[in-house]
Amino acid sequence: MEITFIIIALVAGIGGGFGIAKFLEKSNISNMVKNAKKEAASILRDANLEAENIKKDKLLQAKEKFLELKSEHEKEILNKDKRIAEVEKRTRDKESQVSSELAKAKKINDDFEAKTTEYAAKIEFLDKKQQELEKLHKSQVEQLEVISGLSAEDAREQLIESLKAEAKTKAMSHIQDTIEEAKLTAQQEAKKVIINTIQRVGTEEAVENCVSVFNIESDDVKGRIIGREGRNIRALEAATGVEIIVDDTPEAIILSCFDPVRREIARLSLHKLVTDGRIHPARIEEVVAKTTKQIDDEIIEVGKRTVIDLGIHGLHPELIKVVGRMKYRSSYGQNLLQHSREVAKLCGIMAAELGLNVKLAKRAGLLHDIGKVPDTESDLPHALLGMQWAEKFGEKEEVCNAIGAHHDEIEMKYLISPIIQVCDAISGARPGARRQVLDSYIQRLKDLENIAFGFNGVKNAYAIQAGRELRVIVESEKVSDELASSLSFEISQKIQTEMTYPGQVKITVIRETRAVNIAK
Repeated sequence: MEITFIIIALVAGIGGGFGIAKFLEKSNISNMVKNAKKEAASILRDANLEAENIKKDKLLQAKEKFLELKSEHEKEILNKDKRIAEVEKRTRDKESQVSSELAKAKKINDDFEAKTTEYAAKIEFLDKKQQELEKLHKSQVEQLEVISGLSAEDAREQLIESLKAEAKTKAMSHIQDTIEEAKLTAQQEAKKVIINTIQRVGTEEAVENCVSVFNIESDDVKGRIIGREGRNIRALEAATGVEIIVDDTPEAIILSCFDPVRREIARLSLHKLVTDGRIHPARIEEVVAKTTKQIDDEIIEVGKRTVIDLGIHGLHPELIKVVGRMKYRSSYGQNLLQHSREVAKLCGIMAAELGLNVKLAKRAGLLHDIGKVPDTESDLPHALLGMQWAEKFGEKEEVCNAIGAHHDEIEMKYLISPIIQVCDAISGARPGARRQVLDSYIQRLKDLENIAFGFNGVKNAYAIQAGRELRVIVESEKVSDELASSLSFEISQKIQTEMTYPGQVKITVIRETRAVNIAK
């Protein structure tokens, strides 16, 4: 019984517990549902509130956009209205102008019609008069033919022949008088132009020489220049082709050479060597090479300055270089660049007086003697050689003809050609302009060097000591020691046969072998 009671009690407890559990579960579920509904209602309220806010913002943005578009539309309408008003105003102005033009045209047309009617009446009247005159003229011609016994055509031919003979006689007389007057006037005007041109140009006397004096601080430098057993001075003379005279003259060394370019290279090289203090054969050759390059650059610069000073433009670079080289050339003792500048100025003044092209005349005057500074010897006269160069480098035909004809080698074809010839004569013939002795002296030295260059294997030749010595440098690969002695004899014999010279000429042939390597 107890067990039964326990079992019953246990079952009753389990059933009661299950019921209580179910009741609690239903109560929790009911609370969860209520809470979920509350949260859903809250979320729904928040969503509606947010939707209202978004709707208000969108409406506000739409209103602002609408107002902005409305403002732009109103502005565009105002602009269009303004443009339309302007177009209407222009149209009204055009209509007014057209109306005015039409009124004027109508008035002109009426006047034209009235004039046309008047002119038609006058033409009709003139036609009648013309017919009457023709009848009268015909009757008079018939009467004259009867009286003279000649037809009108024969009388006309006789009259024409008579008038021709009379006109020809008068014309010949007038032409002769004009020619005589022109000759007299031309001579007077030419003299006036030449005199005025000469008076307006400042000139210098020729001071070209063949000697430069190099000043030194003390006589101790002379020994360093000479070097051990004279090797430095020999190297310098061989590199430059200039005779260097070191005598008892205090603080001075004399550089002697007929070629101003060589003399200037030697002077500048000696100055650099003395200033630097390092004087030996290798250094001498290096400095001479650099100085030669410097002189070449200076020649180009001198040419550029010259053409700029004279106002000449578009000159070929090679011609500019030739003009610069004129600085180191002389003609009968007259510096060639100064002479050419002087001729250019004279030509410009004379061309201006005669009403010709001043720039073209200056150009031809500056270039007229470029044939005197050739790189190599030429058999052509300097005028023809200069003309060939001018043609080669694109100068005008007038300039080329003036260059070639200034010594009458070719025919003068243009007006500036005789001007160049006259100005060249004026510049060269004035007192103190030239010295004939210097030119012949230079030519003699050049002839000496040219004789040496006529033999095979000769590399360089320098006439020094006023033409009393000729130093010939030969190529060691082509000329042996035995041939060097023979070459010296052959040159001396040719000089004796072909040249006239005072005293004696010493021929020295120098053959040198060098071996050069570079340590790296």
